Amino acid sequence: MPILSLLVLLLALLPGTTALQARSNVLFILVDDLGTYDLGCYGATEVRTPRIDRLAAEGVKFLDYYAAAPICSPSRAGLLTGRYPRRFGMEAWVQRADSKRGIPADELTLAELLKSGGLATACIGKWHVGFAPEMLPQARGFDHYFGLLHNLDPVETVYFDKQGGVPLLRGDRVVKRPADPAELTRVYTDEAIAFIETQQRAGRPFFLYLPHTMLHEPVAASPEFLGKSQWGLYGDAIEELDFHTGRLLDALRRLGLEDDTLVVFTSDNGRGPGRNPEQPLRGNKLTTWEAGIRVPCIVRGAGVRRGHVSREVVHAMDWFPTLASFAGVKVPEARVLDGRDLQPLLEGRTDRIPDPATGLSLNAGVPLRRPWQPPGEWAPLVTQAEYLNAFFYHGAEGQFAAVRSGPWKLTLSPALQLFNLETDPGENRPVRNPQMLRKLRGMAVMFQEELSVR
Repeated sequence: MPILSLLVLLLALLPGTTALQARSNVLFILVDDLGTYDLGCYGATEVRTPRIDRLAAEGVKFLDYYAAAPICSPSRAGLLTGRYPRRFGMEAWVQRADSKRGIPADELTLAELLKSGGLATACIGKWHVGFAPEMLPQARGFDHYFGLLHNLDPVETVYFDKQGGVPLLRGDRVVKRPADPAELTRVYTDEAIAFIETQQRAGRPFFLYLPHTMLHEPVAASPEFLGKSQWGLYGDAIEELDFHTGRLLDALRRLGLEDDTLVVFTSDNGRGPGRNPEQPLRGNKLTTWEAGIRVPCIVRGAGVRRGHVSREVVHAMDWFPTLASFAGVKVPEARVLDGRDLQPLLEGRTDRIPDPATGLSLNAGVPLRRPWQPPGEWAPLVTQAEYLNAFFYHGAEGQFAAVRSGPWKLTLSPALQLFNLETDPGENRPVRNPQMLRKLRGMAVMFQEELSVR
């Protein structure tokens, strides 16, 4: 048994302690534009994804997981801060090369937090959350950076035409210009494996954030994967991602780190609707219909239970306190987050979203820092637990668009419409339930008021 796994077991047996105090490595794989149904383990029939499917079988697969937004930059900003992007002015659209916006200096990033706890940190892949020097990865907590700061679609590449194209960077040094989209999945994986090997030799825990450029337009795949799928170039690129994800997992096993590394595999936003009757969700990227923002999410390793499928409503902001707990790092007392610590759920000590008051994990109490003073009109209708566990949808332009609580979803514009996603996942039949509509409307009002205080 690896030493860290043995330490986890011993800590779990000591009175007054939990296994959560031992630290784990973290490998966070973020695919760009991977849709709800686009992996074999989520119902895809046009592609083969055996390594990712096995990852799901060996860990926890979430069926109701939400990105922070249905578009790149806000989604990544929410993930890296544990806060709705609307809290700090990053809720709208994407960051072009001439953008002056990014994650503000007074926001604490996940990399900054984990680095302060002694983890080696790396971002390998697409950044897209600010391009001024003070907003770049190595200024925001990452020891190492390799990848593209930008997209490769025409609305961004035009800014680099005179310089020879968008550069592939290692730190601030140009490795290649222009970047070749067909080789990025492979070279990112090569760099990631080299980083893991370096930390293993040094005996240092690590946080590796791997935001792939694929499957964003222009979609590309290397020659050995072209024509392999039954879904054109998009399917070929998915099968290549599966292959290189397998390389990463094999590297963890070869280095003796498999049991000591938490692996998260997910997407930054949805892509498109279902393609057969067994895939009822509708919507596209940029929308807050379910298929535009609900995405695959798989977690394995570091004490995570095996073969569990969860229907709990979870979201990208949850990773900040959750990964901090797995890494043994406490979120600073003054930091107010929208995420919840999922460690007890992932480890199988509860099947529900953990009650923050029970203190089951290092960062369990973090959600209780959000203000809770419901106005008299809403106090009898909404409990604090319901409010903290609600998900508040924001559209591609930053608009507050919907609220989800349990199976219920209330869309706010252009008209209030209530859906029961348990019985109507395709959002085709609005429900008349005045009491539930009023409850979710109350949550929306309280959320607006909470975020109006900066």
